[in-house]
Amino acid sequence: MSRREGTYLDRILEFHRARAAADRRDIGELLERAASLPPTRRFESRLRTDSKSSLAVISEVKRRSPSKGDLAADLDPAALARAYESGGASCLSVLTDGPHFGGSPADLRMAREATGMPVLRKDFTVSELDVVDARLMGADCVLVIAAALRAEEMARFIEIARRLDLDTLVEIHDEAELEVALSIGATLVGVNQRDLVTFEVDHERAVRMAAEIPRSVIRVAESGVRDRDDAVSLRAAGYDAVLVGETLVRSADPAGAIRTLRVS
Repeated sequence: MSRREGTYLDRILEFHRARAAADRRDIGELLERAASLPPTRRFESRLRTDSKSSLAVISEVKRRSPSKGDLAADLDPAALARAYESGGASCLSVLTDGPHFGGSPADLRMAREATGMPVLRKDFTVSELDVVDARLMGADCVLVIAAALRAEEMARFIEIARRLDLDTLVEIHDEAELEVALSIGATLVGVNQRDLVTFEVDHERAVRMAAEIPRSVIRVAESGVRDRDDAVSLRAAGYDAVLVGETLVRSADPAGAIRTLRVS
């Protein structure tokens, strides 16, 4: 793994791995339940279609962050999701981590039920049960963070996701992580512009990394997307989509904010 010890990611992962280790549920039973659910809404396919005409926007339902505290602690997931959809967002991202981000599976369900958009479960996937839970709570896509996992873990989680009709967004930070993502067959890759150690946003990283990602892969820029200028720069670099959270949940007009980001 390319991450350094002592970051906020280390602390969050320690919590999630401890919780996963204590989970005694029968995965076979849960897989059977998940496999019987209706088809998903095709997260990756939506991005591929929408990004042909303009930069697609994955709009996030996010109550708080570990580094900045409360962003919109009292948000209404359903109302916010409807505003995002009216602004032309392609997909939703919903935080389901409670202790660190104030999210919940209920937030995901309410947001998804309020719209027709596909939904990413934004959480820290550290076990097979996390993938199955994403499907059971109604997600259409699951997040896998390269900095948090071994290649074999990522490959296993992606395979389970495919079996359950889930797409997988593989999050990377650098060339080494991209190489791993591509080696396990990732077709939807997010470049996180935020440094895991300093919390600083490095827009040059996203521009640099875009050129390294094959055109066959959907390219998503994550974190630190502030305004139309950022969107223009990222689209010019070759990104198909942006994932935007803080800018939108703090906006007085989230629908209007999304419209400004959907550059051609």
